[in-house]
Amino acid sequence: MKSKNKTLIYVILLIMSFIMLVPFAWMVLTAFKTVGESTQMDPFVILPSKFRLDNFTEVMHNVNFGRLYFNTVMMIALRVLCAVLTSTIAGYAFARLNFKGKNFMFGLVLFQMMIPSQIFIIPQYVMVSKLGWTNTMLGLLFPGLVSAFGTFLLRQAYMGLPKELEEAARLDGCNIGQTFLFVMAPLAKSSMVALGIFTAVFAYKDLMWPMIVCPDTNQTTLASALSKMQGQFSSNYPELMAAALIACLPMIVIYVIFQKQFIEGIATSGGKL
Repeated sequence: MKSKNKTLIYVILLIMSFIMLVPFAWMVLTAFKTVGESTQMDPFVILPSKFRLDNFTEVMHNVNFGRLYFNTVMMIALRVLCAVLTSTIAGYAFARLNFKGKNFMFGLVLFQMMIPSQIFIIPQYVMVSKLGWTNTMLGLLFPGLVSAFGTFLLRQAYMGLPKELEEAARLDGCNIGQTFLFVMAPLAKSSMVALGIFTAVFAYKDLMWPMIVCPDTNQTTLASALSKMQGQFSSNYPELMAAALIACLPMIVIYVIFQKQFIEGIATSGGKL
């Protein structure tokens, strides 16, 4: 009976995996097709008649991927750094310290998590514009300086640690800062990794904010640049899919290299929520 249930679970997982891989396979195959092949109505024609590299060469000639990669990587790295740094400090304060207005302030953090992020776009853009940060890296970074979700995640991680650790550290002569830096923060490392993963993924696929704050194509990110390749009345789908494939390669490589850390970080933090 157990073997039958296990087989059924594997079959369901294989089917779901296949369904999730279909869009990616369609993107890869379309990148090697001609415009005519990509728009024909025959559902049985899946493979291109000939695998062509013309779409990739044309995209590389028209799009400055080097600059877009640099902008995207810098934005992701800075957002991850700021989110992890501010969230781990704020999370520790909400979890372990007692101060006036703590519950009210944490309630504001939870309230911010329940509001769609699009509501904050107008005030954020006004602030960035008055600071003169449009078409700059600081403008791209601005919404990711702090993370309400990260604060909540790290608070839960610190609350799951025993209080005896802090008491032992204080008996050894550590102040609050030393206790946080040398005792508590290293134990929440897995949750920091999970937060870094989520932040990197959200920053990589962020589309609306880069389009608003960086209309200059040379200062924007990969996601924003790809959206501008789509025409109003028609689109060159093979070139668009070739550009999308080039754009997603770094994330695929990063996942293949760090998949063990990704899974461990998400699984460990999920167990503490």
